[in-house]
Amino acid sequence: MDTQIITAEKPLMAQARPRKPAPFLPMSRDEMNALGWDACDIVLVTGDAYVDHPSFGMAIIGRLLEAQGFRVGIISQPDWHSAEPFKALGKPRVFFGVTGGNMDSMVNRYTADRRLRHDDAYTAGGEGGKRPDRCTIVYAQRCREAFKDVPIVLGGIEASLRRIAHYDYWSDKVRRSVLADAKADLLLYGNAERAVVEVANRLAAGEAPRELDDIRGVALFRRVPEDYSELHADDLDSADEGASRKPGATVIRLPGLEQVEQDREAYARASRVLHRESNPGNARPLVQRHGDRDLWLNPPPIPLTTEEMDAVYDLPYARAPHPSYGEAKIPAWEMIKFSVTIMRGCFGGCTFCSITEHEGRIIQNRSEGSILREIEKIRDKTPGFTGVISDIGGPTANMYRMACKDPKVEAACRRPSCVFPEICPNLNTSHDDLIRLYRKVRETKGIKKVMVASGVRYDLAVESPEYIKELVTHHVGGYLKIAPEHTERGPLDKMMKPGIGAYNRFKRMFDAAAEQAGKKYYLIPYFIAAHPGTTDEDMMNLALWLKKNRYRADQVQTFLPSPMATATAMYHTGVNPLRGVRHGGSDKVEAIKGLRQRRLHKAFLRYHDPDNWPVLRDALREMGRTDLIGSRPDQLVPAHQPPGTGKAAGTKRPVRPGGKTQRFTTKGVRLMK
Repeated sequence: MDTQIITAEKPLMAQARPRKPAPFLPMSRDEMNALGWDACDIVLVTGDAYVDHPSFGMAIIGRLLEAQGFRVGIISQPDWHSAEPFKALGKPRVFFGVTGGNMDSMVNRYTADRRLRHDDAYTAGGEGGKRPDRCTIVYAQRCREAFKDVPIVLGGIEASLRRIAHYDYWSDKVRRSVLADAKADLLLYGNAERAVVEVANRLAAGEAPRELDDIRGVALFRRVPEDYSELHADDLDSADEGASRKPGATVIRLPGLEQVEQDREAYARASRVLHRESNPGNARPLVQRHGDRDLWLNPPPIPLTTEEMDAVYDLPYARAPHPSYGEAKIPAWEMIKFSVTIMRGCFGGCTFCSITEHEGRIIQNRSEGSILREIEKIRDKTPGFTGVISDIGGPTANMYRMACKDPKVEAACRRPSCVFPEICPNLNTSHDDLIRLYRKVRETKGIKKVMVASGVRYDLAVESPEYIKELVTHHVGGYLKIAPEHTERGPLDKMMKPGIGAYNRFKRMFDAAAEQAGKKYYLIPYFIAAHPGTTDEDMMNLALWLKKNRYRADQVQTFLPSPMATATAMYHTGVNPLRGVRHGGSDKVEAIKGLRQRRLHKAFLRYHDPDNWPVLRDALREMGRTDLIGSRPDQLVPAHQPPGTGKAAGTKRPVRPGGKTQRFTTKGVRLMK
């Protein structure tokens, strides 16, 4: 069992009431009739196609509630233009559970440049447009229209990352908590197995939603009890930030909705405090004013033990899409159907990533036995299996069973990352358990190859030469993707990522292991353009590094400000929440917001594309770096444009009223013809 100083009051499955599981959770009245049901206890509404597999959140929650003795139905991707589709399974006796699906619906539907995507990996046939924007809000409102007296509980990553007032990139404004917009009763954030079981049992016993204010991982609107004292993190003239400790029951007051809408430093302060109060071992409740009501967030859920993780993944999933989809392909299912999740959580704390905000930084592990049982199910029950496990990992590939060496230190820690600015000496970085697991999986009858496709945290991997050797010898197929994200210290510090030196060390060890194994393997590094704190010079230096190392990126990622991420707070506010935030004393961050500058940064990553050469030549001239224009190997772009390339060079700049050529400015660089 995992050693933890923080323990749950009762095991996850303590109240389980086993019943014969449904082949699939019903999506129609006919399926309910076949099961002999006159009504559902709980109806789960999801923005994804229903795939009964533990990689899909609704399947986990549905099967877990089924194991508690509840009759659970699924409404998948309903037509949201009326309430009728939300009545398809009748009135649920206990509650509606609403989620946007495995991805935030806005991230799913729009690119980093706010362009509409026309496909959706979580929909049958990959078809786009099967869910509305901000679908958690829309679905909840339709559920209320369908049956106004049924409690509505929000969950999933969209609700989790929008649980407080948050900056919304797509509308370019601060929006209130999704709980307020959805007019729901409760919001469960994070991995919500523990909370949803308690909520379901207590609602079924007759308690009202407002009475469930003592459950971890729950957000709801309530008054601050009279016996609580408040710590005012909303005082931007104070350096305290609500960090002081007081005896008795305390709650930290975040800057309120109106305050964070009008004061960007207040927004950064709220982000900083929320992330600091994220350790289940020491987090305190948070409260944030929304108009005339207080939004209350209980501390995060207690992580699942290994036994509880095993119980979740051993539930009787059909391990297939619902039969109603027929032969239609669901791209997300096609990608993961031969993969295995071995752990949850991430202690990396990368500021642009939402994993820590949702899953937490304490790693939750499955046992070897549970993992091996799932692999045998894949081998025996999944059509098309050829003996290759496509991935064995999780949010990262190589954090399995890593934890703080001292549970007391872990419970008291407030660091946002265990590996930045350097690996914490209290962190156990041993890869021995993972290596042993790899070997046991390879020895399983019928398994020919086990791939590692999850991202490898290379600053941890270099601590174990044996792991790198094992990885390269047995678990890489031609190339391995890893994510240094940048080469320059400025943006890396804002990302909370290690320096490029750690990548270089990993590459040397990777290449040596490949040579020893007689393999021709390659690393594919991933980089981010336009991250807060990145200058044009930083991107130029990254492009020079790429050219020197003969890397040509076919696809590049421009920073996308996802809800609640620390880097999103930097982008919106121009303030660094990794340091103290107060009026007159905040650390400033340059955000790359203009579309043209974002495209310039992306162009530097694709320095080899002739279409990017005109804008790069203009930028290099304005930067005083004409020495980088030419045909020498150490120069970045050629001086002359090949015929038929560089369409941007032949495009006239927009002319404003009055006849003046439009100019645009990147950070410190004015570009014009």
